[in-house]
Amino acid sequence: MKRKFTESQIVAAIKKQEGGIAVKDICREIGISDATFYNWKAKYGGMEVKDVTRMRELEKENAELKKMFAEMSLENRAMKILIEKSSNVSGEKGSC
Repeated sequence: MKRKFTESQIVAAIKKQEGGIAVKDICREIGISDATFYNWKAKYGGMEVKDVTRMRELEKENAELKKMFAEMSLENRAMKILIEKSSNVSGEKGSC
């Protein structure tokens, strides 16, 4: 089961490792794999809690903007198709 960790837990784990505690011990203590720890370190290494919090907020905002863009793009494409069809229909009527 996937567990959600707070920004402070992630930063604290990375700081422990930087302080000299073995990665295996940290992982065992908080119940994660070594791979998860190293992913955290690659992503959040050198950050403070406020930086991680802000980064997560920006990731959520970015995901919402991507979703909005996709919806608008679909609407735009549908409107272009509709306009194209209506201009073709009116063009055919005028040529008869």
